[in-house]
Amino acid sequence: MKVVLFCGGLGMRLREYSEAIPKPLVHVGNRPILWHIMKYYAHYGHKDFILCLGWKGELIKEYFLKYNECFSNDFIISGGTHSIELLSRDINEWRITFVDTGITSNIGQRLKAVQSHLEGEQTFLANYTDGLSDVPLPQLIDCHRANHATATFMAVRPVQTFHCVEADASGAVSDIIAVSESNLLANAGFFVLEKEIFDVIQDGEEIIPTPFQRLISQRKLYSMHYPGFFACMDTFKEKQMFDDLHARGETPWEVWRQ
Repeated sequence: MKVVLFCGGLGMRLREYSEAIPKPLVHVGNRPILWHIMKYYAHYGHKDFILCLGWKGELIKEYFLKYNECFSNDFIISGGTHSIELLSRDINEWRITFVDTGITSNIGQRLKAVQSHLEGEQTFLANYTDGLSDVPLPQLIDCHRANHATATFMAVRPVQTFHCVEADASGAVSDIIAVSESNLLANAGFFVLEKEIFDVIQDGEEIIPTPFQRLISQRKLYSMHYPGFFACMDTFKEKQMFDDLHARGETPWEVWRQ
């Protein structure tokens, strides 16, 4: 299946980095988070990517145009530097389509902009480029197919630190609970989509909520709750969390190492 990745947002809540580079190029360890996401999909055999570019998209193009396998893999030099033998490779089997989908476009507009590049694909995958997980992708695809859904996404417990409050009309509080301990689930991306999604999204619409509300009324929108690892790099604090995990070698999203 082809994989559509939304790479065009401004990343305003991560401005310490995204003023200079697009958020997909912010590093986790020694590689951009975009690379980690693509490596995840490639591990499951999905190596045909469509990158929806926007803000500073030229830097994402430049990253891959200048990509050097030697910087990411072990290799042997002999005869001075005349012979280089790579002991492993990572992106040589990837096919990447770069599409400028506009600086201010929303996700729905970006998806519509790459529709022609999905010609012939009944089912395809899509994702944001700021979250990492170890969710078993075949399990998510099987869930989508079993429900004959038009769209399926991974749902997770919110990881934010705020609290949910229940109160009556007068404002009297009846309960207060950490959002992570509530019954709420959040959309974490990792979409599986049918080509019919393009019939649901009207021009200019964001994919959430209006088109998804239409799918709800048709019982064509499903989610799969995943209680395992998921983290999103939306703020500087979350960027530091990823760096700390990587420094400790605690990288559950690197399913290709397991």
